[in-house]
Amino acid sequence: MTFYAVAARFLLLTAIGFTCNPHQSLIVATEDATWRPDLPWGNLKSKISPSASLIDTTFMNYQKECIPEFVDYLWPDRTNHALIDQPHGLCLPHMYCGWQMCNPNPSDNGHLNETLSQVLQDQFPINQADKIGGELPASFDPSNTDSDVQDPSNPSLNLPAMVLFPVVASDVVAAIQFAKEHGLEISVKNSGHSYTGASSKKNTLHVNMNRYTQYATTSITDCDASIMGNAIAGRDLSDQPCHLSFAKKKSATIRVGGGENWDKAYRAVLAANQIGEEYKYHVLGGAAGTVSPMGWTFLGGLGGTTAGRLYGLGVDQVLQIEMVLPNGYHVKFGPTEWEDASAEGFIVPRTTGVSGLCRRNPEEQVEGKWKWGSCPDHVGINFGDLWFAVRGGGGGTWGVVTSIYLQLHDYLPFALYKFVDSEECSAVPNLHDEFKATYMIAPSLLNVTKEKSEACSAANGTGMHCFGEEDVMKAWTKFLQINNMMSLQDASCLVKDTTHKSFPETILESDARVENEGKAEDNPYPALVLTSGGQVLAPQSWAKENIKTIASNEPYFAFGGATATGSDQYNSLSQAHRNAAVMLSVGGALGVITAGFFSTDLFPQMFDISDKTKFPPVIGSNHAAAVNMGPRKKNWIESCPLTWTFEERNAKCISLQESIYGTERLKQLESIKEAVDPHYMFDCASCIGNNRLKKKAKKVKKGKKGKSPKEAKKGKSPKEAKKTSKGSKANEF
Repeated sequence: MTFYAVAARFLLLTAIGFTCNPHQSLIVATEDATWRPDLPWGNLKSKISPSASLIDTTFMNYQKECIPEFVDYLWPDRTNHALIDQPHGLCLPHMYCGWQMCNPNPSDNGHLNETLSQVLQDQFPINQADKIGGELPASFDPSNTDSDVQDPSNPSLNLPAMVLFPVVASDVVAAIQFAKEHGLEISVKNSGHSYTGASSKKNTLHVNMNRYTQYATTSITDCDASIMGNAIAGRDLSDQPCHLSFAKKKSATIRVGGGENWDKAYRAVLAANQIGEEYKYHVLGGAAGTVSPMGWTFLGGLGGTTAGRLYGLGVDQVLQIEMVLPNGYHVKFGPTEWEDASAEGFIVPRTTGVSGLCRRNPEEQVEGKWKWGSCPDHVGINFGDLWFAVRGGGGGTWGVVTSIYLQLHDYLPFALYKFVDSEECSAVPNLHDEFKATYMIAPSLLNVTKEKSEACSAANGTGMHCFGEEDVMKAWTKFLQINNMMSLQDASCLVKDTTHKSFPETILESDARVENEGKAEDNPYPALVLTSGGQVLAPQSWAKENIKTIASNEPYFAFGGATATGSDQYNSLSQAHRNAAVMLSVGGALGVITAGFFSTDLFPQMFDISDKTKFPPVIGSNHAAAVNMGPRKKNWIESCPLTWTFEERNAKCISLQESIYGTERLKQLESIKEAVDPHYMFDCASCIGNNRLKKKAKKVKKGKKGKSPKEAKKGKSPKEAKKTSKGSKANEF
């Protein structure tokens, strides 16, 4: 984009801010700040752009702007689109996540003296009643003005008291520098779709990215092959995304802003596709419109509806990252060195070097005037560490992401296979997930090739989303023959829907609310209670012999194929994600992993637990809830007791973080966290380092440019440290 176009966009944003921004009156008056009135908020206000908003908030704002969505509308008529746009930026898609641990029961110590069994006894019936509009317990009923969820003095409240809506990167820089100067914590939110409640925290300066500059509609780029003669690192890394795209045998990219969600990204890609006679682009993304490409991607990114088994996971789509670090530096970085890894079974190059730049004029608000250059030596930013940690190590903990460049793929014909919900098909539904499991995990049983199997994927509870050549209907007939169910009704219980040419179109016209017409469907719908959590990554080595067990545990088919071979081998996503065939909900109430997994033969069958010093990665990160933990530390085949208090569970059981990343990978990430954010300015719930024992921050060590954590430690070059293993080692480096 030219300087003049960028300048014009900024001037337009500024004009809107001055003339018709409905939130402009919310800019805080320094003398009226109710949280930390001792701080010079006026100094921060003076450094942010005219369109940005710095807002003093109270629980009353949550009451007036957020709670009504859960009182006035029944599930599933609620929508996060309405919650995202509220003026004070406090709303969350799970209402109870406005309280610590997503639990509004009053507690003076963050629920440490409560037991998980108590929480389940309280919240399971609430979840059931909420879904059908039933009666709620008085203390948890948001329509009851005397309830705990309407009490402004409830000590469990976990809402930020000061909110910044940045519009440009200099606003974020100003906020982080202010927090650094005054010892404040920062919390970050795009849409709030965090199953651990990580995007809201009391006593923090909250950076809500929802009004940040949007790029998706103007940033789709068809890469020009003429750049191939230029240096990859270049003067400002502007050509780096296309260089990497060409290396992956692709030729188009999209830039997505830190405040945009998949609704905005999908609409941008669809609009670009509809310009020509034929569709051209495909983007791998989430199943719900209000999910953030940042949070979704950096926890892994499951493409169950968008061809993840063909193109890999969300972390594999990232070409370049732009963000503001806890030290206040605005940086951008991405791979600039790579080598072919096809001989080892990978479909993308192995990253061997990462380069990054710092912005030299961080106060400049017009993007066209930004000046990039080498980072000062004394800062010691290790861009290799950042590239590794951010892609897989979760959002909200490494800094504030202001934009990312994502890979666009060539368009493939799309078909959605739906299982008919009718009285005639009532005997078949129990076989739907078994059919999907067979097609995607053991396709040879249905005479389906590996390539045609990998063309399809499915989120839990959905039909099959297929791209390109597949063989679903023939496989369905074969499956019915094997199960002696060949009546006409049985055969017609699976139908092929070709109404839509791409996945985004299936959700862009689905939202029930008139005011959201044209926006992508929000599913799962907002609810009182957080209901996800018990997501176990079942490995390929186990899955083929256990199809029926898979079918009975709410399978999520976004694994296999490119999720193992599409890695650049330089990301922190757990090896369990790469080895997985499917993700299973093996828990009990509200998705909590219970004795139904760790205390049975399933756990040792799926995972190698012979080395008692290295707990393996087990849980899928995208849908992991804060109440989940691994087994007892002293006995890995004994589940963490529900009757223990959370304080006991934290001390005696494997943490959620270790259950997601495994012992070794977690240590790597914790080490990088200490270097990137030694004072834990970003300390979100269940994020890397959040389960630590509080200790003195270590001195930041100067990192070596472009080397991965393991390479820097051993003093090896990327080439010397490269792996020769097959796809099962996809994210080691």
